[in-house]
Amino acid sequence: MGETIALNDLLKLAGACTSGGAGKALVASGQVRVDGLSEARKTCKIRAGQTVEIGTLQIRVLRKHGATGPGERAKS
Repeated sequence: MGETIALNDLLKLAGACTSGGAGKALVASGQVRVDGLSEARKTCKIRAGQTVEIGTLQIRVLRKHGATGPGERAKS
């Protein structure tokens, strides 16, 4: 179906926290919003096109270069 990343792992990769466990704690604290809505699922799957916010930090998830989404074909 498409590539996803767990929310806690995204927070770690974006530098919002130091580890996946710290990312889970950040989500559990109620400080994380996905597409403008509060998110309590620590490992919810985040897809390209979604926006994650923690305070003033905004993470916009982009599709990997060369990847295709649902219903799209790779260009030759």
